[in-house]
Amino acid sequence: MSDVPISPGLADLPDDPFHRRLHHIVPGGLTSETAQTSGMHRRAAISGATVGSSRLWMGQTHVAPATSSANHHHGDSETAIYVVSGTPSFVFLDIDGDEPREVRVDTRPGDYIFVPPFVPHREENPDPDNEAVVVIARSSQEAIVVNLPDLRWTLRDIRNK
Repeated sequence: MSDVPISPGLADLPDDPFHRRLHHIVPGGLTSETAQTSGMHRRAAISGATVGSSRLWMGQTHVAPATSSANHHHGDSETAIYVVSGTPSFVFLDIDGDEPREVRVDTRPGDYIFVPPFVPHREENPDPDNEAVVVIARSSQEAIVVNLPDLRWTLRDIRNK
C-alpha cells in the first residue's frame, strides 16, 4: 500500500501520466504509411500516427539484396539502428583529418549503429541474394528522410530543409 494519496478524479484528466494504456503492436500491425525509399520497405510500429507518440518513432526496414539508399539525413532526429538479419553497410563522410574520406561500416546481426542528427549517410545491402532487416528508433514521432545529392553538406542544406 502506498503512502501517496491519489487525488479524486486524477484518472479522469487527459494529461494523467499514470493512467494511460500501453500499446502492443504485433508484426501484422506495422504500417507502410511512412516515408519510403526505393529498394527499402519501411514499416512503422511506434509513431504519432500509430500510437500517438510525441518524441519517438520506431519501426523496421527491409532492405532488398544489392540495394543502396540515396544519400540522406534524418533532420534533427537521433537515429538508433539494430541489425536483425543480413549484413547491411552504413556509409558516411569522415571530415576529421586533412581530406574528407568516405567511411563504410559493415555490420552483421546483433550490431547497433547510432546516427547523430543531420549527419549525411546512406545504407547499403551489398549481399546479392539476401534481404537485410533492421529495427530503427528515432527521437522524433515520424520517420524523417531528407535526400541529398551527395554525402557533403553545408549549413545552408540544413536551413533549407
